[in-house]
Amino acid sequence: MSAPTNGAVSPDRIMQMAWGYTTPLILQAAINNKVFDTLDSGAKTLEEVHAATGASTRGLSAIMDTLCGLGFLDKDQKGRYSLTPESSAFLVSTKPSFMGGLIAHTSEILPKWLQIDEIVRTGKPAIVVNEEETGVAFFEKLVLKIFNMSYAPAQALAQHLKLGKASVLDLAAGSGVWGIALAQSSPEVKVSAVDWPRVLEITKETTKKFGVGDRFSYIPGDLLEANFGNGYNVATLGHILHSEGAERGRELLKKTFAALAPGGTIAIAEFLVNPDRKGPLNGLIFNVNMLVNTENGATYSFEEISSWLREAGFTNPRQLEGPGPSPLVLATKP
Repeated sequence: MSAPTNGAVSPDRIMQMAWGYTTPLILQAAINNKVFDTLDSGAKTLEEVHAATGASTRGLSAIMDTLCGLGFLDKDQKGRYSLTPESSAFLVSTKPSFMGGLIAHTSEILPKWLQIDEIVRTGKPAIVVNEEETGVAFFEKLVLKIFNMSYAPAQALAQHLKLGKASVLDLAAGSGVWGIALAQSSPEVKVSAVDWPRVLEITKETTKKFGVGDRFSYIPGDLLEANFGNGYNVATLGHILHSEGAERGRELLKKTFAALAPGGTIAIAEFLVNPDRKGPLNGLIFNVNMLVNTENGATYSFEEISSWLREAGFTNPRQLEGPGPSPLVLATKP
């Protein structure tokens, strides 16, 4: 939704935003009631969706018509509903690109966002998710839900790097998605995953599920306290700088530089913003999410991250376009 640039000023956009919280909740209701899964096999009437899902016709009619208005469903002249290319790709639970976990995450963080008036006034977050004592339960729920958000970009990174025999340092590994994709690209890739002990239990289960668990080792602890070792060819920081904040983020980049072998590559996934901080909107909204959920977290521009990388000793900061929310940021240890 972009602001009107000419003509009469209208309150329509503000009215739509007043109801903005409803969209992820409607999507979640449709996912949980198997609407998208049911329509994946072809167009169906309201009654056919009711018969397949067991959900009420009143409820289905309300959300499915709204999903048509939102562009997630189509409806033909015979009243048959069907998926759009977008919903077919990302909202069918059986597909590897399914993004329903991110939608479900909305319900979990919404109560914290309701405190935003006080958070803006005081500058103090509702929770500090990047400290183990308060954050581990949060990430135990989150990491598998956002696996698919990072899997395609991680595969694109693997394709770009064309690794043979290589040692990978997966920082704030979470589900292990970045290391998994790199390990799948070559049988000679070995991965060291760093995260809090309880989160690493999830990493271990996920790597086994993908058949690469025997090539993973695990380093428990806080990112700035754990002993990474050294000599790695690749280090991945998958969506972690934004929660660490600028000071800890810069220290983490310096520590990562020391852990890499000469010629090694660092790969950073982030929700990038433009240097003037006027967009993209996803990155700006996520910056507020960091206000709500961390003490010092924020989103950053490629230029800011590049300056930190150079400060740490890296050369040639660059962007790798891919299927993620932002390009990956890569740099090299000379």
